[in-house]
Amino acid sequence: MPELSRRRRLLVLAICCMSLLIVSLDNTILNVALPSVQRELHVSVSGMQWTIDAYTLVLASLLMLAGSTADRLGRRRVFLVGLVVFALGSLLCSLAPGLEWLVVFRMVQAVGGSMLNPVAMSIITNTFTEPRERARAIGVWGGVVGISMAAGPVIGGLLVQSVGWRSIFWINVPIGALALFLTLRYVPESRAPRPRRVDPVGQLLVIALLGSLTYAIIEAPDAGWTSPEILTFVLVALVSLAGLIVYERRRTEPLIDLRFFHSAPFSGATIVAVCAFAALAGFLFINTLYLQNIRGLSALDAGLYMLPMAGMTLVFAPVSGRLVGNRGPRLPLLLAGAAMGASGLLFAAFDAQSTNPLLFTGYVLFGIGFGLVNAPITNTAVSGMPRTQAGVASAVASTSRQVGQSLGVAVIGAVLASGAHAAATADAFIAAGRPAWWIIAGCGAAVLLLGALTTGRWAKATADRTALLFDDGTQGLRAADARS
Repeated sequence: MPELSRRRRLLVLAICCMSLLIVSLDNTILNVALPSVQRELHVSVSGMQWTIDAYTLVLASLLMLAGSTADRLGRRRVFLVGLVVFALGSLLCSLAPGLEWLVVFRMVQAVGGSMLNPVAMSIITNTFTEPRERARAIGVWGGVVGISMAAGPVIGGLLVQSVGWRSIFWINVPIGALALFLTLRYVPESRAPRPRRVDPVGQLLVIALLGSLTYAIIEAPDAGWTSPEILTFVLVALVSLAGLIVYERRRTEPLIDLRFFHSAPFSGATIVAVCAFAALAGFLFINTLYLQNIRGLSALDAGLYMLPMAGMTLVFAPVSGRLVGNRGPRLPLLLAGAAMGASGLLFAAFDAQSTNPLLFTGYVLFGIGFGLVNAPITNTAVSGMPRTQAGVASAVASTSRQVGQSLGVAVIGAVLASGAHAAATADAFIAAGRPAWWIIAGCGAAVLLLGALTTGRWAKATADRTALLFDDGTQGLRAADARS
């Protein structure tokens, strides 16, 4: 990629963030529309879960394939295809006549979305080559993730209230068209000097693992945890995981290079991403149902109720980016884990939903924590991998987020579904959701613990040793880059 002026680099960053905006918004904007979808299409709790997880599962399954394909065929080219497919899938979702078609069209959306996030991050990584400038750019990127995902309920509530739930998909079409035009005009083409070969077996194993695990969690409350159907899918997930580990270790160019996990910061960032985004997905899912179905708020009012969370994410996401660029990922990770854990604890132990002051305190704490967590995840994960494989590098971080969201909706939804028969009143719903809030609090505690364990001197030493494994004559992203 030719050297670009600072103004052109910032423009490329803005274009990439625009694509991230629509993909991330789509992850959360549907949450506030779920009660409307439930009423119009007559769907159960598991049906609502599938409208979300069909999207996140396909995203998680294809992100690494999309990243490596972009490294091979051209990042700009794959990015453009992704914009077209995502916009088309969004239009189809708005026309879905029933739940089954909505789920299918959400999967089409996700195919396009899988070509956007990792490829955009790859473009950013190759555009901003100076470590400190790259850290700040990734901080902006992480900020957009947090802002868009937290603002989704507010925007979704406004659209559902004024036009209807189908309108939440219309917003992606003009934004996608604008991003397409700007990409054609301003984003240069780039490829990896030595792109990875396609790994179809590894790709199929990833799909089997994520799909079977999520299906088992979502359907278990209805089918029974010990039913032959659920046990079969659990077995498929375990066999897929074992097969993936064995197969990928033997490949010269695997879909998932297990050597990356020798780096404690990289492994920590991956698990933190899963925990943080599982907490977010669960947080939005349970709050949307509580505010609309139990408190009787409209979609817009429910979105406005969660505005304190969106506002705190808006404030603290860029703060986190600056902290990572200047001081490294440790402090924002510790603060993020503490805030998210405290929020979950308020709901789990003190019934924060019972009074507005506690409710809004919980929202504020969660928004602070989620705003702080994105930048250190992205920076640490990408800094632990070679720049020449930037598409795969960013795909791993993005995949961790999507896996977390899928598991969050699946697990929290399963917990609520198990107590759904007794959750018709506010007190019953709070009681049924208490285990879910303990899970969210546990996710926050995990972020805090991993932030402490994977950012110290020992962890940095493992990152440096891992970087040496990829010293193949190309200039890799060293772990030290994140500290420069």
